[in-house]
Amino acid sequence: MRGLMLSRLRRIERAIESAIERQYSTLEQLLERGQYTDFGRRYGLSGIRSAEQFAQQVEIFDYDSFEPYVERMRRGESGVTCEGRVEMFARSSGTASRSKYIPVTRRALRMNHLRGMADVVTMYLQGNPSSQLFEGRTLTLGGSCRRENGALVGDLSALLITVAGRWGEFLRAPSRGAALIEDFDAKCDAVCRECARERITALAGVPSWNMALLRRLLEHTGRSRVIDVWPDLELFMHGGVSFRPYREAFANVMGGPINYLESYNASEGFVAIAERCDSDEMLLMPDYGCYYEFMHNGDVVPLEGVRLGVDYALLMTSESGLWRYRLGDVVRFTSLNPYRVKIAGRTKQYINAFGEELMIGNVEEALLRACFVTGAVVEEYTVSPIFIYERGGYHRWVVEFVYRPDDVQAFAEEIDAALRELNSDYDAKRRSVMQRLEVLMVPAGTFHRWQTATGRRKVPRLREDGSV
Repeated sequence: MRGLMLSRLRRIERAIESAIERQYSTLEQLLERGQYTDFGRRYGLSGIRSAEQFAQQVEIFDYDSFEPYVERMRRGESGVTCEGRVEMFARSSGTASRSKYIPVTRRALRMNHLRGMADVVTMYLQGNPSSQLFEGRTLTLGGSCRRENGALVGDLSALLITVAGRWGEFLRAPSRGAALIEDFDAKCDAVCRECARERITALAGVPSWNMALLRRLLEHTGRSRVIDVWPDLELFMHGGVSFRPYREAFANVMGGPINYLESYNASEGFVAIAERCDSDEMLLMPDYGCYYEFMHNGDVVPLEGVRLGVDYALLMTSESGLWRYRLGDVVRFTSLNPYRVKIAGRTKQYINAFGEELMIGNVEEALLRACFVTGAVVEEYTVSPIFIYERGGYHRWVVEFVYRPDDVQAFAEEIDAALRELNSDYDAKRRSVMQRLEVLMVPAGTFHRWQTATGRRKVPRLREDGSV
């Protein structure tokens, strides 16, 4: 198996070396197949001959504007925005207030998501030649899915497990039955019963779900460290949210060294993979059946037009019938040869209730500084503005700690001081309409219970509506 995975390296290298050509070839193929759809006839895809013409002729969509097409696909209509009938939808709430249904075709699963998952392992093996990854199994903690109107609907991870079938269980744990249990607490109990004595060498999934599982595992086994249960565990393949706030909590629960490898695998498509462990810089994968465009201050450019250090909203056209679809993620290029990106945040993940222009990057950095100074370890958090009639307001931080600071007021002051240093708009508003932030500590398990009750994978870090 190791040899098979490493044999993929040359294909990856060729794709990276010819990224621009691969992107234009991908667009050409998508236009060729898309021209016969209802969407293709409406936007005249058959007559498009260049990336520039494509950008001029097809409008940009977000989920709200694309949803009418999705609803038609969910009703079972064929040939709406892609060939044939869409038989799977990845239900994704993310940090939004309602569920989104992202169409997923079998061709996209094969060309994009499954290929990306395999390439993550390839990248890891290349950088870790002594790895014993295939001496055990990878524990994949995913969601669940069900049939709705003849289509399979659920978390992307559950769709992948279902499509992969039983052959995937040779490399993956837990069993398919346990993996697809809908109730998360029941799923964790089943995983612990099945896998506590398994030889687990890797974990894969969203950090918040995995952290909840690991804590349940320690309760189930009576151990204090994960390495005492799974001594061969060497890798956590994660994505979906920033790992920075979770790093200390994972180090604490693991109790020993482990590698962390990030990928950018959205429900809409698999975008990028880190070449090195513990790095947030990822190689953009140009040949996964997705064509990318990048928008900054209203200007949209293809891959060959991007510049270093600029924050771009990512647009995707995909095998699953998404056209110039705005994912909501903001990426920043750190290298142009090869093309490497890091996720800089979300287009809607900020707070500007008082003119403070507080971005997620500021929040994460301030939190890390406060933890370093006070010795605190944070498991989950969310931030929201609190309005005070005629007197401005302040930010409330709801925080679940692994290790609480000795003085929560000092912790809050450290965050506030860091934000004032990092963000001049925040500092200006703190000197006028904003009071110092408040830290509200909540009991262990609070966020997990909220996720279980709402079915949400991701905790909204920044909310502008004051609903904390």
